[in-house]
Amino acid sequence: MQSTCGLWKSSSILIAVFAALLAFSSPVSAAIVVEGNTRVDAETVRSYFTGTSPQEVEKGLEALRESGRFATVSASRKGANVVIRVTEGNQINRVVIEGNSKLKTENLEPELRTRARGAYSAQVAEADVARMMEIYRRAGRAAAKVTYRTVELPNGRIDVVFTVVEGDKTGVKEIRFVGNNVYSTRRLVGMMETTEMNFMSFFKTSDVYDPDRIAGDLELVRRFYLKNGYADFRVVSSDAVYDPTAGGYIITIVVEEGPQYHVGSVDVESHLPDVNGADLNEYVRLAPGDIYNGDAVERTVESLTRQAAKKGYAFTQARPRGERNPAAQTVSIHFVLDEGPRVYIERINIHGNTRTRDYVIRREFDLGEGDAYNRVLIDRAERRLNGLGYFKKVKITNEPGSSPDRVIINVDVEDQPTGNFGVSGGYSTNQGFIGEVSVSESNFMGRGQAVRLSVQAGQIAQGVNFSFTEPYFLDQRISAGFDLFARRQAAYSYSIYSSTSAGGTIRFGVPITDTLSFSPRYSLYETTISIPNSNSKPYNDCSIPVAVTPGAGIVPAPSSPLDYTCMSNGEASLAIKGSQGTIVTSSIGYSLNYTTIDDFRNPHNGWLATFSQDAAGLGGTSRYLRTTADVRYFHEIPYIDDVVGIVRGQAGNLTPFGGYQPRIQDNFNLGPSLVRGFAPGGIGPRDSNIFTTWNARMGNSLGGTDYVGGSAEVQFPLWGLPKDLGLKGAIFADAGSLWNFQGKTNYSSPLPCIPAYTQEAGYGQGTCVTPVSNGFRIRSSVGASILWNSPMGPIRFDYAVVTSKAQADVTQNFRFSGGANF
Repeated sequence: MQSTCGLWKSSSILIAVFAALLAFSSPVSAAIVVEGNTRVDAETVRSYFTGTSPQEVEKGLEALRESGRFATVSASRKGANVVIRVTEGNQINRVVIEGNSKLKTENLEPELRTRARGAYSAQVAEADVARMMEIYRRAGRAAAKVTYRTVELPNGRIDVVFTVVEGDKTGVKEIRFVGNNVYSTRRLVGMMETTEMNFMSFFKTSDVYDPDRIAGDLELVRRFYLKNGYADFRVVSSDAVYDPTAGGYIITIVVEEGPQYHVGSVDVESHLPDVNGADLNEYVRLAPGDIYNGDAVERTVESLTRQAAKKGYAFTQARPRGERNPAAQTVSIHFVLDEGPRVYIERINIHGNTRTRDYVIRREFDLGEGDAYNRVLIDRAERRLNGLGYFKKVKITNEPGSSPDRVIINVDVEDQPTGNFGVSGGYSTNQGFIGEVSVSESNFMGRGQAVRLSVQAGQIAQGVNFSFTEPYFLDQRISAGFDLFARRQAAYSYSIYSSTSAGGTIRFGVPITDTLSFSPRYSLYETTISIPNSNSKPYNDCSIPVAVTPGAGIVPAPSSPLDYTCMSNGEASLAIKGSQGTIVTSSIGYSLNYTTIDDFRNPHNGWLATFSQDAAGLGGTSRYLRTTADVRYFHEIPYIDDVVGIVRGQAGNLTPFGGYQPRIQDNFNLGPSLVRGFAPGGIGPRDSNIFTTWNARMGNSLGGTDYVGGSAEVQFPLWGLPKDLGLKGAIFADAGSLWNFQGKTNYSSPLPCIPAYTQEAGYGQGTCVTPVSNGFRIRSSVGASILWNSPMGPIRFDYAVVTSKAQADVTQNFRFSGGANF
């Protein structure tokens, strides 16, 4: 009996163990149970879940919340099942945003998770409030308040209304630099894109606090210090605090400048076979004794890397190594060429370009897929892309490829608007009121091409211009483009003839180095000159009398021909009359452009030089070689913050050939562009046979074939005014000369010419032109200026006092010019 009971007990235990093992080894199918749903069927809820693991459940819950169909969503486990509990809440009829004017509703709505036809969730609505306030904060309105309310409707529906109180603009109230001793806070703030709030804030956005823009500004400041020799410079901290009392952000930037270093020595050390470092010294952009320049170091690294690649070492990396001598404040720079790891570019991925085409981005790289990976060239491509102006931001990162010797390049960009519609207006003492309407696009159809169309209209001149530029002609780093124009200028006080011209130019741009470029061109244009002859403008009544012509039968003849004749009321010179009609100019030319300017918007240091030549004679009427040169040097005055000295030299020569005699429109006709204080066309040879020449009439300037000029100017800030107001002062001294009229002088050839005011000439002007002031003579002036780089365009006021002149020159002490974009 006992043995039977024991056997039964043992059997029961074995059966239980076996059942447990069977249960363990046979998984029970877990189900998803939905509770709380009334309008949405359970199967729809289950479709958000791919499984019942904790990770899959959490992912499904997040998807349900994002759908906006439910007010609340939660999950729990009941045995093997997963229970999803939902609360549908009221269905949203519509979402309304009210009170907003600075930010448009269509820009705010896509940022909201509360949407029409979804389920109302107080939690989601609160998150939307926080999101809208963040959007306003980034738009420069940190004081904005956002609230919401619900409006109950029949059938259990509701409207969700977000109410916005935008408040005043809360931009950057003040930017403080701490630790700067060499450069003033004014100078450092002036080079930043971020500006401080002032009375101009109502139409500018640069004073809006943007952390990304501040980061970019700090990089500009860092590069500025490195370029000027402060190799130890660093930004210690940057802190932005919103001050409700001040009504804006206070940004405090702490820096350490360190000493200014000079270059002690420079050499190139090569670890590459068959490459001698000394042979690469010509590509080094620094020399002993120079102020240390971080930009020059970067350019040297790029040059050395390219030269090594040309010699077959595609993986070479040039690395600068600096050895500082704090006592002597010098740094010795060694550029070391090493063979880098043999890594190839597997793929270049481009993301974020919704408008700009891929090839526009790819062509800024000096390498492509399958090429040897080189970080120096990647960094160079990033700088190029940032310099295009097509993108708000550019970021290039790497990730491992399919094998250890492969790398994937990821290029992330964000397109920005590149088109511009401008309405310009201005006034000048020369041209009167001027207006322009223009449409331009610097990234036409995402192809990187530049297109501009403008129409000008004014009291004196009207015209239309169209230009097109392809920056990568034939897939080379060569720009090509063309310009078409048509313009008309009426006769006015500084020109007693009217002219019309139309034509075009085909041009190219070939970079030679980073600072030197070559620009060939071909131009073809037609110019027509006519002289008005009416009662109000009797400029040709010696030949064709009008009602105001003395001795013509309407006005009695004077007792003396010198008292009142057809020449005394504005007659044009014979040289001008000889230029009447239409001529065609066909010329080929080029320009050499050299620049080391540090900042084209606000230059402080560097050279800007242009040498140009144009040869007219490839068909057409004109036959001459025109040569011009213009050199400017900018240098910041030591120990005086933001004061810049500018020295300028310019010269020109026109050499006719083939027996051609230059006409008025061929010559250089100069005035304030050469020496301020003189009227347009107020310098140089004039026709002494015209009585009105001595009566300050401007139309009888003959122009010259040679000129030379120089000027010295000091520009300085107007202390006490906000720098971003754009106002500067200047003092200047100019000197120059225009001479050597080579045009036709005898209009009765081969007979001797008849002088004016003779019995033979009668009341006429004779048949000869007698140039005066035709020789070399220096004109000079001194003066002061106010320069305003206004948001509506550059405006300049010049007042000059002439210190030396020729007898026939015409002066103009005050000159004002300006324009606007609004």
